[in-house]
Amino acid sequence: MRIYLYILSGITSALIGWSLGQFILSDLGWLQKLPELVLFPCIAISLAVGVVATDIFLSNPTRFKRNFSRGIIPLTLAVGLGLLIGIISGGLVQILLNPQLRNQVITVPDEFVRIVGWILIGGAVGLAEGWTWRWRSIEAGDKRRFWQRLAISFTTSILTALLAAIIFEWLRQKMGGMPTALKAWEDPIGFSLLGGLLGLVLSFSTSPSHLVALRAGAGFEYTENINISHSQTPNNYPHIQKEFQPKLKFVSNDFTDKIEEGLSIQLPARGRVKIGSAQLKILGSQQFGVNICIPGLPLHIADLDLAPSQTILVPNIKFFSKIEYQGAPLTESTPIKLKHNDLIAFYAENGVYNGKKLFRFVYYNRFLDPQG
Repeated sequence: MRIYLYILSGITSALIGWSLGQFILSDLGWLQKLPELVLFPCIAISLAVGVVATDIFLSNPTRFKRNFSRGIIPLTLAVGLGLLIGIISGGLVQILLNPQLRNQVITVPDEFVRIVGWILIGGAVGLAEGWTWRWRSIEAGDKRRFWQRLAISFTTSILTALLAAIIFEWLRQKMGGMPTALKAWEDPIGFSLLGGLLGLVLSFSTSPSHLVALRAGAGFEYTENINISHSQTPNNYPHIQKEFQPKLKFVSNDFTDKIEEGLSIQLPARGRVKIGSAQLKILGSQQFGVNICIPGLPLHIADLDLAPSQTILVPNIKFFSKIEYQGAPLTESTPIKLKHNDLIAFYAENGVYNGKKLFRFVYYNRFLDPQG
């Protein structure tokens, strides 16, 4: 379904942009001597907005009000980037196709000029999609991931536009001997091809990341004054032990180790994550402790066994009664295969951290919701 929606969005956006350009040129009679300077910005804006709007909709298909409020900045940036790069590409094509310049200075083939123009349009779409992603996903808080996504969107869009332009030029030659009435449809056919291919490729290259995470909930509320002396009891607050293998980090904040409500702990794709209250100790080449440390819990209360296709909660057989799954305390130590949005809570009976006796996490295996 995602692929079909992206393809349909690309084709529809391209046709809307082309129709808008024709309206400006034919109906309003503006800039008729500079057609490319009108068509290219219209198509670039329409495609950029269409791709970004599709991604916003698919991220939250049932939350129209949230989509509208959170989509204002990304869509505005998409319009701006499409307009800027569209004017540049349209102006370049207009200059290179100018008969006076071609007769006196420039001898660049028409096909090459059109291909360059289409590549610039593809670059505008990829840049808009990748750059506005930082406003559409909490995952973009990871700078490395953000620049990776931007590079992928930009590169794949340019290569797709190049492929679409080559295919279009081949079709253009095949249509050379066709009736004039049919040749009038060359441009909408070509731009529909461009939009459809961009939608197809971006549906794969921008597919949601199935990253595994625990989002901190109740029990981890921010408290300004903590009645604990860190100098006497170091790290005696909920935290991730970044040096313990496998290493953990927060999705949108890599500068702290403290677990607070709303922060998502990004888990590795595979391995075992230990949960408890044991502090990190290094003896020789060996490490002892847990990855997620919460004061008041048993030293080792549970594990998360992670594989690319599943995450399993493995309670410690001695302390399974101190674990809550989906709002109910466990009655046995049987491992549990976690699903997206599952609730996991741990009891700290003595409440040594600000009197908190229950610490809850929400398990995520993908980042579709910008607040996820």
